[in-house]
Amino acid sequence: MQLRAARTGALEGTLRVPGDKSISHRSLMFSALAVGESRIEGLLEGEDVLATAHALQKLGVEIARTGEGAWSVHGVGVGGLAEPADVLDMGNAGTGARLMMGLLAGHPFTSIMTGDGSLRSRPMARVMAPLARMGAAFTGRSGQRLPAAITGTRDLLPLAYQSPVASAQVKSAILLAGLHAKGETTVTEPLASRDHTERMLAHMGAAVASETGPDGALTVRITGRPELRPSSFLVPSDPSSAAFPVAAAAVTPGSRVLVQGVCVNPLRTGLFITLREMGAVITEQNQRSVGGEVVADLLVEGGELRGVDVPEGRAPSMIDEYPVLSVVASLARGTTRMRGLAELRVKESDRLAVMAEGLAACGATVEVENDDLIVHGSGGSALAGGVTVDARLDHRIAMSFLVLGGLADQPVEVLGAEAILTSFPGFVPLMNGLGARITEVGA
Repeated sequence: MQLRAARTGALEGTLRVPGDKSISHRSLMFSALAVGESRIEGLLEGEDVLATAHALQKLGVEIARTGEGAWSVHGVGVGGLAEPADVLDMGNAGTGARLMMGLLAGHPFTSIMTGDGSLRSRPMARVMAPLARMGAAFTGRSGQRLPAAITGTRDLLPLAYQSPVASAQVKSAILLAGLHAKGETTVTEPLASRDHTERMLAHMGAAVASETGPDGALTVRITGRPELRPSSFLVPSDPSSAAFPVAAAAVTPGSRVLVQGVCVNPLRTGLFITLREMGAVITEQNQRSVGGEVVADLLVEGGELRGVDVPEGRAPSMIDEYPVLSVVASLARGTTRMRGLAELRVKESDRLAVMAEGLAACGATVEVENDDLIVHGSGGSALAGGVTVDARLDHRIAMSFLVLGGLADQPVEVLGAEAILTSFPGFVPLMNGLGARITEVGA
């Protein structure tokens, strides 16, 4: 699919973006490990999450859709998954694939896992290596990439793991394997990554504890072989999806947009903090607790923004939002330096390189220094646009350049925009409802 975004004026309106992708994946998986029926409301019904649901069904879990965003999961208990008769195709779901490896590590059978072209190119060694130390076996393509065979065991060993990166996927995969190991498993990461796994498992009865050291490192401990309670989950709106209308409104003078029910977990709000530092007016309204997560409505009022220095330590709380932040930075007054973005190189695409290349093609002045992205803003002047960008099967790249197209002199076209369906079904009509002009090329 090829989409075109043309320049718009101020954005205005009220919307609710789809359910949080991270929480949606986890609510399905954790419900599968409970004993009894769990119910989920607000599940993101994008392709990534549906791939996780289909994989769990192949593993013997009874899962049914009972309404829009409403799902029922009959859990089989920790260690109760069945050997699949078919390949587990995780599509584009990196979170689904890596967390599923943690689940499969504790089961005494062999599974074959694959994905689409983008997922098959992504490194899995960062998850496979610690799980292998616990007793699971992996056979994959060169570079430990998918397709891969995963052979688990009922005799997983507990592990004390020092992670070289702050990654919720790595941490969660090890903690899920730790559920199946006798004794205590610990994961220490250099900075705190998103903590949905810890919150949700504790809510279901797992023994989970965390502590932050004086150097900012986070250690999470989990005790294996619990009996998880079935639960009712209400999935809040995804802050990584809310990032696109929030960013587009914030950088467009005269805009006034209300995004309802957004998860504002402190480990997910790095973009909103950064936009406020740039001068954006973003007000949290009606803050409340939903299923253990902090939720609020975000009122965004557009205006002139200025460049800032984004510290490396903020990266774990906004790693998926750097692409659209770089679009905002290209229109701000002054220079924005985004530091320590190594993790962007191992996402659905090398987001650091792809964003730099696309922004430059649209007329922005951009530099990449090691793992830093430096964007020299136009001072509020529109970029030239008038180009076609290949999204490289990356949903967040596609949406970021569609936001840019609404701010450029000439339309921007995006190839591979079908990737948006993995995380944000309804993106186009929701954005157009605010005043954007996004159309399908050739339709």
